[in-house]
Amino acid sequence: MKTIDDVNFSGKKALVRVDFNVPLDENFNITDDNRIKGATPTIQKILKDGGSVILMSHLGRPKDGPVDKYSLKHIVAHLSAVLGVEVQFANDCIGAEAVEKAAALQPGQVLLLENLRFYKEEEKGDQSFAEKLSKLGDIYVNDAFGTAHRAHASTSIVAQFFPGNKYAGYLLAAEINNAEKIMNHPERPFTAIMGGAKVSDKIELIEALLDKVDNLIIGGGMAYTFVKASGGEIGKSLVELDKLDLANLLVKKAEEKGVNLVLPTDAQIADKFSNDADVYNGPNNEIPADREGLDIGSESSSHFADVILASKTLLWNGPMGVFEFDTFAKGTKAVADAVVAATEQGAFSLIGGGDSAAAVAKFGMTEHVSYVSTGGGALLEYMEGKVLPGVKALAD
Repeated sequence: MKTIDDVNFSGKKALVRVDFNVPLDENFNITDDNRIKGATPTIQKILKDGGSVILMSHLGRPKDGPVDKYSLKHIVAHLSAVLGVEVQFANDCIGAEAVEKAAALQPGQVLLLENLRFYKEEEKGDQSFAEKLSKLGDIYVNDAFGTAHRAHASTSIVAQFFPGNKYAGYLLAAEINNAEKIMNHPERPFTAIMGGAKVSDKIELIEALLDKVDNLIIGGGMAYTFVKASGGEIGKSLVELDKLDLANLLVKKAEEKGVNLVLPTDAQIADKFSNDADVYNGPNNEIPADREGLDIGSESSSHFADVILASKTLLWNGPMGVFEFDTFAKGTKAVADAVVAATEQGAFSLIGGGDSAAAVAKFGMTEHVSYVSTGGGALLEYMEGKVLPGVKALAD
């Protein structure tokens, strides 16, 4: 896979797929600009070479064409401030205005196109739509790892119109390199920490990891499926009753492969799903029928931390509880603290996007781990051994 270090953009127009699907508040202020900052080095490299940049992205999930709240015009001012360049905006991603503004771009200038998903052709991977996008630039760059697992027009189809002129941006290349490092060249002991709501969301990843890791820690809502499968009482806690046999099978596979499967033993047990719930710490296999576990307990937090601190490679995907409520953020915070401490001792830590990245950001720890992935779903699929269409398109 060629990266943008393999090309000089002097006098060239670079069509760059970025992931600017950033969260906006009710006043259209960006509440987390990590995705914009992540793409900045790629944009700056092109501009520094003497090239111009045409940025394309999606925002949100518009269903039926243009919707104001999903317009990328809302991020123009912030993007201009981050780049230190006045960013131009086209009110469409194809059509006359986009063509004219792209053609008029001078070296050092940046143009942002309107939301790609205002056209259904984007998600359908439409050939004609991709060809129209391709005519805007001389060189194609994909720096949107977060959408690399989608065979969309702007992530995989458009690349075929740039034979010999398609490259990975710095962010996409870093994502692939870090995922490769952790899955194929980990320093041992290698510990994976899996959290989140459902076992079903992580089955393929867990199975792939059982061939790679020394320790597999499981927390979050998915842990209660394992507790229930072993005969525990879990009250109203989250559970996938159709996955009990699977949970027992995964426990058996871990034993057969010599993987230390670490499950929580206690929980923060609440009378309701609320930050002001009545809570006590108790065994997670003895939860009363009218209560639910919303976080791992203190004993589990301590045990998880011990395993993490003894590790040299760490992969973390998914929170330990309902960390959005401060009352149930203690377990996730304990894991984050341990990951940071292990990193400071020399371990390599990869945070797997999504809620894990949000948790690390909430605790102000983003700068204290080795790498935070920008692509939850894409990272999971890559680690499961699947081919990502957006990455494959750069090599074809």
